[in-house]
Amino acid sequence: MVKSIGRVLAFALLLVNIFMALLFVLCCYSPLINPLKHPVLSCAGLAFPIFFFIVLAFLFFWLISYKRYSLVSIVTLLICLKPILTYTPFNISSSEIPYDYIKLLSYNTMAFNEGKIDENGKNSILEYIKKSDADIVCIQEFIPGGKLSLKKIEKELSEYKYSHYYKIPDAFNGLGIFSRFPIISAEPIDYESRSNGSIAYKLKIKGDTLVVVNNHFESNKITENDKSIYREMIKDPDKGKVSHGSRLLINKLANASKIRAAQADSVAKYISKHINYPIIVCGDFNDSPLSYTHHAIEEYLKDAFADSGFGPGISYNQNFFYFRIDHILVSRYMETKSCTVDRTIKDSDHYPIWCYIGI
Repeated sequence: MVKSIGRVLAFALLLVNIFMALLFVLCCYSPLINPLKHPVLSCAGLAFPIFFFIVLAFLFFWLISYKRYSLVSIVTLLICLKPILTYTPFNISSSEIPYDYIKLLSYNTMAFNEGKIDENGKNSILEYIKKSDADIVCIQEFIPGGKLSLKKIEKELSEYKYSHYYKIPDAFNGLGIFSRFPIISAEPIDYESRSNGSIAYKLKIKGDTLVVVNNHFESNKITENDKSIYREMIKDPDKGKVSHGSRLLINKLANASKIRAAQADSVAKYISKHINYPIIVCGDFNDSPLSYTHHAIEEYLKDAFADSGFGPGISYNQNFFYFRIDHILVSRYMETKSCTVDRTIKDSDHYPIWCYIGI
């Protein structure tokens, strides 16, 4: 009798396991869902960590109790292996970087930490960039102002012989690049946005032309009130709070995802027209590695962090929204080394991401 009850419970848990496994597969392959058609479903990738943990928990449980049932989790993990390694790769970094590789740094600076100057007249983010030894620095939320004027920023980064500042039309936002290589051209990529943008640079490197696309895609427009609701959900998961808060946040995320989809498609179209050039695309995507935004850009490129990074690489560091939303993607034939989300500086709501790239 006891054994019969045990089998029934095990079978019931197996059905739950299968259901959770299917949801995990949906999370992993949600980047294939166009947000313009299915905005809510397209956000499923954000739930990846939750369902990944559940699938692993079932795997360990079955290995201890009913080993044959562990096959469900094993097959699920195999089906989702590529998305798993995109989300959280496990590359062993090489200490040796070839001499001819360039270092690219991408950083959403939060207006250079809102222009804060210390008692020595220094800005921590500008000091970080100077010490980074990057050959190319792409900046999002490049917003000069107050004591930190554009002239002062350019003076502080004067070791970079070439630079370009792009103020997004009718917006309090901008993008910038500082480069050790000549900038041939800077071309904004046209798409609809009130405060974000993308700009494509052509750089001359050793007789070749490199295309670098710097992006700041649409944010999720999460207000302070929304963040407060989210924090309350985490601290006190009351059923009513979770239900109300989830609907509110999912609607906002879905609407922002639709806007980003159109923006990413515009950048992907630009990339397709310049595919004969070596290409680097970087910036604040405001979307995880398992998103339509990332998938649209990656159609012609590869993710440098998935190629040579380690771990989840969380790049947004506030309000419990812990995701890698800052990315570097490169032409598929390029080699990358030691792609890193640098958590040593916390003076912006984003961590910088950098990578050594063989052009």
